[in-house]
Amino acid sequence: MTTPTDTLLETASLTPAEPVAPGVVVHRNVMVAMRDGVRLATDVYRPAGADGGADPAPRPVIFERTPYDKAGTPRTELSVARPTSYSRPELAIKLVAEGYVVIWQDCRGRYDSEGSFTKYLNEAEDGYDSMVWIAEQDFGNGRVGTMGLSYDAHVQMAMACLNPPGLACMAVDSGGFSNAFTCGIRQGGALEMKQATWAYNRAMEAPLAAAEPAVLGAIEAEDLAGWMTRTPWTKGRSPVRWDPDYEDYLLDQWQHGTFDDFWKKTGIWAAGYYHDFPKIPIIFMSSWYDAYVQTTLENYTGLKGDAARPLTMIMGPWTHGNRSRRVFGDVDFGPHATFDGQVDEDWLAFRVKFFARWLKDQDQGASLRDERVHLFVMGGGSGRKTPEGHLDHGGHWIEASDWPIPEAEALRLYPSPDMSLSESPAAGEMGYAYDPADPVPTIGGSLTSGEPIFEGGAFDQTEDARFFGCTNPGLPLIARRDVLSFQTAPLAEDLLVAGPVTIRLKVSTDAPDTDFTAKLVDVYPPSPDYPRGYAMNITDGIFRVRYRKGYECPELVAPDEGAFEITITPFATVNLFKAGHRLRLDISSSNFPKYDINFNTGEPEGTARGSRVAHNTVHLGEGTVLELQVLKG
Repeated sequence: MTTPTDTLLETASLTPAEPVAPGVVVHRNVMVAMRDGVRLATDVYRPAGADGGADPAPRPVIFERTPYDKAGTPRTELSVARPTSYSRPELAIKLVAEGYVVIWQDCRGRYDSEGSFTKYLNEAEDGYDSMVWIAEQDFGNGRVGTMGLSYDAHVQMAMACLNPPGLACMAVDSGGFSNAFTCGIRQGGALEMKQATWAYNRAMEAPLAAAEPAVLGAIEAEDLAGWMTRTPWTKGRSPVRWDPDYEDYLLDQWQHGTFDDFWKKTGIWAAGYYHDFPKIPIIFMSSWYDAYVQTTLENYTGLKGDAARPLTMIMGPWTHGNRSRRVFGDVDFGPHATFDGQVDEDWLAFRVKFFARWLKDQDQGASLRDERVHLFVMGGGSGRKTPEGHLDHGGHWIEASDWPIPEAEALRLYPSPDMSLSESPAAGEMGYAYDPADPVPTIGGSLTSGEPIFEGGAFDQTEDARFFGCTNPGLPLIARRDVLSFQTAPLAEDLLVAGPVTIRLKVSTDAPDTDFTAKLVDVYPPSPDYPRGYAMNITDGIFRVRYRKGYECPELVAPDEGAFEITITPFATVNLFKAGHRLRLDISSSNFPKYDINFNTGEPEGTARGSRVAHNTVHLGEGTVLELQVLKG
């Protein structure tokens, strides 16, 4: 990957300064040229000088790149005390008042920027070239801090892989791919279907739709729910076919199932660049019901250990970016669930202190609780129904010295033929038929960007008309014949699971390819509010068996292959299973529409036209085990 300092075709001139607030001016739509000549629209906010123009004094810079409109209003720049989000111009004004030049930039092919949008893959070079441009400007003092949520986190990590000039610190919120093949685009070999819903929703605000009303009308007229029953989508056979750029990149992700050079790129594989990553302070933040748990934890563990690179990690109970709420799905995580008032006053206040320390050398003292691991422990609530109708699961914050938590101890639980889950293995076999025409429906989980098809969070694992694919409302998922459900006896004492979750299975199948899924569930006992108890999803994962010999070398299952071993790695978690609860492990072969459907035919990824029922077997005993980390005392 090249990182040239002399290949930019032109130096963009600042547009005239316009006043936007007392003491603040903006240079709008400065068109910054990239190495290939494509120009990215960039807004530069600066303190005003005495003459009404921009104050020429150099200052540190806060820089955010986004595909979501540099002049728009993000949904998450808010707090408990201020429930209406700041627009990007309003946020810039606030940060300029703190002593910064603030720069927002539209990503390539989005809003006012030129070029074609290919999701993720231009962001490293475009970010680097933009940083070169910033370094050339008189308004900066050579120190740049970046920030952003989701895609705006991805672009930070992509840019940092190339070690651009001036980068001094980063606040990476809920994103920043460590390895998009194993978290963010694919998981366990399966495609995360949020990529399909994101492509559909974002195509409606792409330049082509903005320029051609007929294209926008065509996309809006598509029946997205109907299309979700007709997967996999293929070229010209998708609801995003109206914008070829969006359809092309989506199908590339869907159909490229081997971990090779296609995936080993800066925009989607930061882990490949950890060895020469910049030594700068970084905040990594995510949440247990976010789609980027694994990415966040891997980035932290992959980059920790160097005093020149102080790291902070924050993991809340939230869904994607919703750090100022306490209810996620149908579950209330209690008054301590928010970032606000717990980790700091709010997320903006935390960032202001972070940037003051690392961009202005202002020691914030004990009030800045950084360089630590902040973890929300889910659980401990009353288990009753709140007045608003949610399960009171509760929770509280802890701080740890590291991740994984050094004090955690291993716990191994074995599924048994009597459907129990205990510390003693028992031999046996459990089989079921998996029919791709009737996949297990997704009911919550670590999800984002799935609207209007699916949503993340914690829910009772019971079919409900609210959830896509549920055909038997009122029946628990364990009523399905293709779900194997193993659970402990009621716990005699509280059990705090805190760390990675691993399921090792010995399995066999009569299909050339199939999937196995696993879900960890906190099972509440029956109560007056919940007469059948409450089976709350904690974390889940999937594994596609064609990758049993490695993601680099997919291989179909031979008819006479027999049993083989696989590993499913759901996202790590921190949850308190209270005394009287049961810990449950559900094994199946689908979780749709969170993950794409495996049609069991062995056809190349994302191209199946056929379908067959797979007869899958889990072989119990030493080779099939749930591995947890627990904190005692």
